Amino acid sequence: MKLAATIFLIPLLLAAGIVLRPLIATEIPQGERRSGYTFMGPETKAMQDDDTANPGMLGALDGEALWNRKASAAGKACADCHGDARASMKGVAARYPTYDKPLGRPVNLEQRINLCRARHQEADPFPYEKHDLLALTTYVAEQSRGMAIAPDAAPELEPFLAKGRDFFMHRQGQLNLGCTNCHDDNWDKHLAGSPVTQAIPNGYPIYRLEWQSLGSLQRRLRNCINGMRAQNFDFGAPELVELELYLMSRARGMPMETPAVRP
Repeated sequence: MKLAATIFLIPLLLAAGIVLRPLIATEIPQGERRSGYTFMGPETKAMQDDDTANPGMLGALDGEALWNRKASAAGKACADCHGDARASMKGVAARYPTYDKPLGRPVNLEQRINLCRARHQEADPFPYEKHDLLALTTYVAEQSRGMAIAPDAAPELEPFLAKGRDFFMHRQGQLNLGCTNCHDDNWDKHLAGSPVTQAIPNGYPIYRLEWQSLGSLQRRLRNCINGMRAQNFDFGAPELVELELYLMSRARGMPMETPAVRP
């Protein structure tokens, strides 16, 4: 089945004009980087722009309720420590992933929420990619909407950032592709009817029409890795967080759009 899938995908890549170049791709210059929003059709843009039509806003509303709900043994809500999220969470999502000193590694926003639940609320972590974690993450990230992405500059993050960049550039899997071969070399083309964008993660969690639900950046990354026919990783794996860290560095200075809408 894997061989058949590979044979099927190669003509698609060639038909889309995606060239399997033998040399490493060149990163898109900072001034030429574009949000995935700019590749969308007018209907999708209109859906994202109108909060009453954006289905991701339903998740944000559920996240607001979770923000104010007391959790488990400690009887604390997020609001008991952080107050009004519209003030305390403004700009927070724009700098994640950040370095967590006790763990000695970067964590993304979903992991920070679960660490807060464990450390301060004495509550069980929310499962990855389930509604509660996506909703609360969306609500927190929404407070940074329109703000420029400003990745954490902690020097401890530098080796992890380098690992994320290496993952992005490294060819892997049965198709011998790196993320860079699509998103740096061929971002102005289409694959299976969808635009190939520049891998700018400024709208996550997003509402994807294909999924008919909210989804995290790691869900999208795992989809791409599957498409490359490469070894995949569990949600929350260090390799995926390192890749997130690099992708957010690509988006430096671009506005947050959470919850974005994509095809």
